[in-house]
Amino acid sequence: MSIFDIKRIKPTVADLKSDLASHGRLVSSLAKLPFRHGPLFMLDKYRRYPWLRTLLAANTLLEMSVRTRTGAYREASGFGVSHVAAGIGELVDNLFAKPETTVIHEDLVPPEILYGMGLNPWMAELLGIIAPLIRSEFAEPYIDAAESEGTPPDICSLPKCTMGIALKGEMPKPKAILTSNMPCDGGMSSYSVLERELKVPTFRLDIPYNFYGERAVRFFAGELKRAIAWLEEHTPGRMDWDRMRQVCEIRNKAQEYQMEVWDLVAKKPAPMAGEALYLGHMMYSVAMPGRERGVEYWREMLVRTKKIAAAGGALPDERFRCALWNPPTLIYPELFVWAEQKYGVALLMDMISYNRHPYIDTKSPDTMLQGLARVVMEGPMARHTRGPSENFFSDLFALCERFSMDMIWMAGHIGCKNTMALNGMFREKCRERGIPLLIINYDLSDTRVVSPAEIRKQAEAFMETVMKARPL
Repeated sequence: MSIFDIKRIKPTVADLKSDLASHGRLVSSLAKLPFRHGPLFMLDKYRRYPWLRTLLAANTLLEMSVRTRTGAYREASGFGVSHVAAGIGELVDNLFAKPETTVIHEDLVPPEILYGMGLNPWMAELLGIIAPLIRSEFAEPYIDAAESEGTPPDICSLPKCTMGIALKGEMPKPKAILTSNMPCDGGMSSYSVLERELKVPTFRLDIPYNFYGERAVRFFAGELKRAIAWLEEHTPGRMDWDRMRQVCEIRNKAQEYQMEVWDLVAKKPAPMAGEALYLGHMMYSVAMPGRERGVEYWREMLVRTKKIAAAGGALPDERFRCALWNPPTLIYPELFVWAEQKYGVALLMDMISYNRHPYIDTKSPDTMLQGLARVVMEGPMARHTRGPSENFFSDLFALCERFSMDMIWMAGHIGCKNTMALNGMFREKCRERGIPLLIINYDLSDTRVVSPAEIRKQAEAFMETVMKARPL
C-alpha cells in the first residue's frame, strides 16, 4: 500500500504476459536512442538535458497503470502507456537527429503544417506536460528559474516550466519558432522568453478571439498561409501539398478510430477509461497528429475496447462515471487509479480530449488550410478557455449527457485565470442541473502549492459527503 492507497492487483499468467509485452515495447523504443546516435552522443545529451533522465524513467508511469488493474483493461492500459512512451521516444530521436529542420511550435499550433513542409516539429510544452506525470516534482526547478528572472508567480506553471527550461539552457535550439496568441496571457508571453534565449526567428499566428463563422475560418486560413511563406523564408522547409494531403488523411483516419472508441465508451459499463484515453489523445491529436503512429494507436485501442465491451466493463465495479474538466492533474496521475479502486469512479473524458475534432477536407490546399484552421480554433484550451463562457459550458454539459456522467471533477489549477474566473458560474449551472461538482484546488505542475496527498483528501471528502448520499 502506497501513500496514495493504490493497491497492486495480484496478476494472472495472462496479466504477466501482457506486462512483458508492454515493458518490451517501452524499453525497445527508448533503447533505440543510443543505438541510433551512439553511446557517446547520448551521454553528452544526457548531461546537457537533465530532462532526459525523467523521460527514461517512463516505466514508473507504466507500473502505475498496469499493476493496479487486471485482464483486458490492464493489457489495454499497458499498451496505451507504452505506445505513448514510444511516441515520445520518436520525437526525442528526431529532435537530436534533425536539428537543421527542427521548428519549435506552441502546443495549440498545428504541427501538420510542419510535417507537410518536411520540417521536424518539437512542441515546446511537451516536457512540462509529460515529465510531471513521471516525476511529480519535475517542473519545480524550472518554475523557480522563471520566477527568479521576474516572471510573476501567479501565472500558469506550465509556461513557467517551459520558460525555465529555456532559461536553464536545456531547450534544444531550433531553426525557428511558430507560436500564436493562445491560450492565455501567460502562455503567449512565454514565447518572448524563448525567442530571446534561443535567438531564432519567431512567427506569431493571430487567432480570432471568438472564432465562429466562415469569416473567422478564412481569416485564420490566411494566417496559416502567411506562416507557410514565412517558414519557407526562414527554414529549409518547402510546402509539398501532396505530402500535406497525406498528413491530413492520416489524421482523419486516426480520428475515425478515436470516434468509434468514444461511441463504445458512452455505453454502460464503460469498456475503457483513464489514461489510455487521455494520454492517447494528448500524444496523437496534440503532440504528433498526422503520423501513422496515431492510426496504429487508435486502431489497436478500438480492438481492445471492443474486447472489453464484449466481456463486460473496464472496471470490476463501475459505480460512478466522471468528466474531468481542465487538463488532467499532471502532478498526480494516480488520482483516478485511486478513485477507480476506492469508489468505482471511471474517468471517461477530459477537457483536453473533448473538442470538436473536425475532419479535414483534402481536395485542395485551401480546404486543407481551412480544415486545420478549424482544428486549431475549435481545439481544447482554445475553444474552452478563450472567448465567451458559453464555449466552456456548452461542450461540458453536452459531454455529460452523451456519456451519462454522474459527476464533474474540475481540476481547479490556480494559475489558470480563464477557468478560475468561471467557478462561481460553474457551481450555479451544476446546481441548476443537479450535477455534483468537485473543484480541486491545486497547481498543475507544482506540488509545493498543494501536494498529491492533499488533492486526494479533497476528492475523498467529496466522495464521502456528496456522492455517498446519492442513490446508485
